[in-house]
Amino acid sequence: MNKKGFTLVEIMIVVLIIGLLAAIAIPNFIKARKTTQMNACIDNLRAIEGAIEQALMAGTTTINDTVLYGTDAYIKVKPVCPSTKAAYPIPATPGTDRPACPNPSVNPG
Repeated sequence: MNKKGFTLVEIMIVVLIIGLLAAIAIPNFIKARKTTQMNACIDNLRAIEGAIEQALMAGTTTINDTVLYGTDAYIKVKPVCPSTKAAYPIPATPGTDRPACPNPSVNPG
């Protein structure tokens, strides 16, 4: 008798191995994604803070979107939060307040 194919036990073992690998890989992927979003947020906040400092040193008295963002401004493209895709608010008193991420769970603090 010529036997072809897989037995139920063999298939169950393969499914078990794939499940174990997924149980290990998925949490690591989620953690890496959150870390990447937080690092991108920190980079965006540093860029905004640097642009505000440059504008203040140039003598600008009113800091707003048109001063900071644009082709002829300090930042070419307006950065957005990597997790919510919302725009970063400009601090109420530039120079003393720091910009913050719109998503508190990603906010680097």
